[in-house]
Amino acid sequence: MAALEGGVGGAALVRYRNREIGDAELSFLRGCIERAQDRTLRELSREICQAWQWRQRNGALSEYACRDLLLRLEEWGHLKLRGSRRRSAPSRRRLSKVPLELIVIPEVEIGDGWADLNRLVVRPIEPEERLGWRVYMERYHYLGWRPVVGEHVLYAAEVDGELVALLGWASAALRVTARERYLGWDDRARRERLHLVANNVRFVVLPWVHVHNLASRVLALNLRRLSTDWQQRWGHPIHLAETFVDSARFRATCYRAANWRYVGQSAGRSRKGNRYLFHSSPKAVYLYELHRHAASLLRG
Repeated sequence: MAALEGGVGGAALVRYRNREIGDAELSFLRGCIERAQDRTLRELSREICQAWQWRQRNGALSEYACRDLLLRLEEWGHLKLRGSRRRSAPSRRRLSKVPLELIVIPEVEIGDGWADLNRLVVRPIEPEERLGWRVYMERYHYLGWRPVVGEHVLYAAEVDGELVALLGWASAALRVTARERYLGWDDRARRERLHLVANNVRFVVLPWVHVHNLASRVLALNLRRLSTDWQQRWGHPIHLAETFVDSARFRATCYRAANWRYVGQSAGRSRKGNRYLFHSSPKAVYLYELHRHAASLLRG
């Protein structure tokens, strides 16, 4: 999401999410920090977003991105944030939450004889269901729950009102060689159109649900509405879906059954701050075109 440019004079020192940060921007940020007194990092980022009119495509302030930028600039030695500003004030709502392990989840066996896939519904979750989505992911997905930031849409799949599966979609991975090769993307095209790609970051069929072909049907129904839901939530469509499958654990049967295309392996690395950390588990990269001319649209 960010790159050091090494510019001189009026050139950009840092480029972050297509926003160039030079001497003038750094001077403005340092002034904001000096005036901030004891305000939290969250409050500081809100002030900067308002001054820069830095907003997401749905109109909301890009506060998370701004906080991430400030912390990266400090890491690179461009800014100095006081330790007290790193933490937001404790949220009363957060402190009052029941521990996840104490939340009881009813496990009712659901099999082929009961479930009629013609009555399967896949829908975005309601705001009050986010905690439940988190609880299920933490308990039943092998990667657990992690905060989903930036543009995203979370889904529930139900049969006759009974929950059978959960899915999560988020912004696309920043760099994927196999995807770029498939699309014919150069760096400029990737920067300009990456927001038109969504990443299936979570998908879990609940362990007490045993229904033949359920996973591929859930995926198919979800893909039919994904772009429309994204347009309503974030103000732009999605042309391409991507996912990364750990081949050591899964065979990607449901993705292949839902006509996803295997395009290669990931590099086997993850991002931490502004560094890439290599590990020993490359993932199989699968893509699904949501528009008949998706590749052409993404190439521009």
